Amino acid sequence: MIDFYEVMKRMKTILSTQTKKTKVLDKDVALALKIDPKNYAVIKKRKKIPYESIAYYSKQNKLNMNWLLFAQKPQYLT
Repeated sequence: MIDFYEVMKRMKTILSTQTKKTKVLDKDVALALKIDPKNYAVIKKRKKIPYESIAYYSKQNKLNMNWLLFAQKPQYLT
C-alpha cells in the first residue's frame, strides 16, 4: 500500500529544491498541487493520495510519478 506521508515527504523534497526553502509547509504542497489548503487538510486527515493532482504536477515538472509514489529511480524524466 502506498503511504500518504511518504509521498508527501517526497513532494516536500521536490518543493524544497524548487523554492529553495528549508521548510515546506502543507500549504505549499497544496498550492503546488492546485488544491485548496482546507481541502488538503481533509485529504491529509483521511490519508487519501491526490493522484490526479500529482499526475498533473509530475507532467508539468517532468517528474517521474513512480519516484513520487514508489521511490523508484530516476527522479526526473529526460
